[in-house]
Amino acid sequence: MEALRRLRGIAEYQFGRGCGEALFPPEVRVTRSKGTGRIRHVYLGDKRIATLRPNDGLLTLSIAGAELLLSKVEDPGFTVTVVEGVERDIAEGKSVFAKHVVKAGSGIRPGDEVIVVDSRGRVLAVGRALLSGEEMLAFKTGVAVRVRSGRLKGKDRDDLDEEG
Repeated sequence: MEALRRLRGIAEYQFGRGCGEALFPPEVRVTRSKGTGRIRHVYLGDKRIATLRPNDGLLTLSIAGAELLLSKVEDPGFTVTVVEGVERDIAEGKSVFAKHVVKAGSGIRPGDEVIVVDSRGRVLAVGRALLSGEEMLAFKTGVAVRVRSGRLKGKDRDDLDEEG
């Protein structure tokens, strides 16, 4: 399947070696744009795991895709870990501020797709880095990650602990 080979190549480039097969097993299903015929969304079962951005051809992850990727990749360099106490806000879709970052991949560059996790490694959100990994740790003000999708966004949950 040409689409699978292409998606895996993009994931390898964007997230690192081994991420293509980890994120896109053979049973994934793609949907295409009606207008252009290009790949738009990637599903595993009934869950969307990724979207191919038309403007730059890179991937954006869903929460399910982020969890799948983290479950199969040993030392991901594309994660941002936040302090305790802000997990709920981030899981609800609020931005990550530099002062809340306790760990960030050294290879993260502004504009990269990142996964925001708590101290236990649970996925809180996915989004776009606005700072490099080093800047996230060095700066004490400003937004580090613009969250696109939070684990609890749009859900009525009493406690984040219900998730895992």
